[in-house]
Amino acid sequence: MRLRVEFTTEPFDLDRAPAHALVAREVVETAQLDAVDVGPFGNTAEGGADAVLTAVDALLRRSLEAGATRISLQVNVVGEDV
Repeated sequence: MRLRVEFTTEPFDLDRAPAHALVAREVVETAQLDAVDVGPFGNTAEGGADAVLTAVDALLRRSLEAGATRISLQVNVVGEDV
């Protein structure tokens, strides 16, 4: 099964990326995911179920430790592994 996670971390800072946003970006960019799109107001990552769920766990834990006060995320099934 393939999953896509969409997430944002808060609080926002438009002048520079806060530590929790940088940590979240590092988590998804170093995870075993097939597709990652990081933007200023939202981020997406896609891959196999195990890889996405492992990345989500790390994303939540590490972003909160780095100062996030809110993390919004949505996980969708996008298809089957080939």
